[in-house]
Amino acid sequence: MIDIHTHLGDHRQSREDKRPAVTLEGLLRIMDKEGIEKAVVLPSADNPEGRYLIQVNTGDVIEAYQKYPGRIIPFCNVDPRSANNSPDADFSWILEEYKNAGCKGVGEICANIYIDDPLVKNLFFHCGKVGLPVVFHMAVRIGGLYGLVDDIGLPRLEKVLREFPTTIFFGHAMAFWAEIAAEVDEETRGDYPKGPVSKPGRIPELLAKYPNLYGDLSAGSGYNAISRDPDYGYRFLEEFQNKLLFGTDICFLDQDLPQIKFLREAVNNGKISKGAYDKITYQNAVKILKLK
Repeated sequence: MIDIHTHLGDHRQSREDKRPAVTLEGLLRIMDKEGIEKAVVLPSADNPEGRYLIQVNTGDVIEAYQKYPGRIIPFCNVDPRSANNSPDADFSWILEEYKNAGCKGVGEICANIYIDDPLVKNLFFHCGKVGLPVVFHMAVRIGGLYGLVDDIGLPRLEKVLREFPTTIFFGHAMAFWAEIAAEVDEETRGDYPKGPVSKPGRIPELLAKYPNLYGDLSAGSGYNAISRDPDYGYRFLEEFQNKLLFGTDICFLDQDLPQIKFLREAVNNGKISKGAYDKITYQNAVKILKLK
């Protein structure tokens, strides 16, 4: 298995939160326990909205990769407001430096501005130019949250997918995955909607329409999307086996990882094909990230 979405560092958001931080050795222990061969590590400290305590930046992730090059897949991160907060900022040379250091993608982008803001679009342009895929966290509003913002129905996401066809996007978080079903509204789209999927929503539509969009199945949001209605979830995994990527979003050493059990039971019980399981759990990552 290749985990497309993990973190290092301390992600507690309050003094009362006693969950242990993720060390590099702790992450490797989880990977060994769960049968994960390699893991993408995403920097957390580059967007201030998502930073609380001791979190890692791109340099820390590169160091982790250099220590365990066979296990860690490094991603870099660049805040779209950096480099003088200009929509004309040249991010290509920065991204090239990170790519030459081993980075295979950009993210997790958590800046709390609209996903089609000129600053963000400029970063997307340079990611496509350099050839690095983008992981974005999607949020429902500006203020009090982290993540790029879109409206219900994801019209702004569709705009950037169309405008930057050579940039590969990995969609993530509640405001993204809630739209797996048409039964989404303003109250539920920033949460974990329950119940059956009676009509597919915008995510299946966009995955089918745009070759440059992929689904990051990590975290409670990705797990909820495929498990809220298991029968639909199995069909979704099978139909979009070429467009989905397994991930956990490890942020704590004692974190539950239910998506691993769900996927393994799905293939073992014949709910999804072995071919779909292999693509989702490692082959798509190998192809997109150009892993050896």
